[in-house]
Amino acid sequence: MNERIRAREIRVIDDDGGQLGIMTPREALAIARERGIDLIEVAPQAQPPVCKIMDYGKFKYEQAKKEKESAKKHKQSELKGIQMFPNIEDHDFNVKVRSAIKFLEDGDKVKVTIRFKGRQITHPEFGRQQMDKVTQMVSEVGQVEKPPSMEGRMMTMILSPLKAGGPKPAAPGAPKPPSAPKPATPRPAAPAASAAPVAPVASAAPAPAPAVTPAPVAEAPAAEAPAPVVEALAPAATPEPETPPAA
Repeated sequence: MNERIRAREIRVIDDDGGQLGIMTPREALAIARERGIDLIEVAPQAQPPVCKIMDYGKFKYEQAKKEKESAKKHKQSELKGIQMFPNIEDHDFNVKVRSAIKFLEDGDKVKVTIRFKGRQITHPEFGRQQMDKVTQMVSEVGQVEKPPSMEGRMMTMILSPLKAGGPKPAAPGAPKPPSAPKPATPRPAAPAASAAPVAPVASAAPAPAPAVTPAPVAEAPAAEAPAPVVEALAPAATPEPETPPAA
């Protein structure tokens, strides 16, 4: 910073972010003195090193703020714990839940433990009811990572913080969102009603069709058969009796 910069040449950036070019540290420091601010080396590994004309107090504040945000993003979540009994009073129960909400907002996981004393172990449903109430009250900042389960005389459940921008889980027993309505099926249009009712007309039985007599069909005259040809036979010659020879 200022006179501690030992490089022969540096690249100078204005306090508004503008480039002033490459110059010697003495020239850049003279410009910074004129403006009443400091010359700070922001990138010593660059060639040539980069220096910025700005307020040193503001620079330290912004640097600390960036480091804090970076550490917050890389923070490892821890497992916190709260304990209660099935017959816990409402006031104590609310105090325990507020502690769980604070742990979840800090990015830590929460292990909820319910201890059963004596004959309370015979009624685990009371512990389940307390677990459901805790889940419902922390639903804005946390969600169930491990559902309630019995471990000896204890019932345990693990809650984890909600991711930024993630959907919030529905509280136990909350009504489900209504589903999108189905498209209506178009129905055929009803016939328009006439002004005056029309009496139904009785349909008469159809009259039988008159029998149609087929017209006689003229038969063509049959072709005359040719007359048989009779050949005149000549009468057979009668043989004359032979005359015996004279004695």
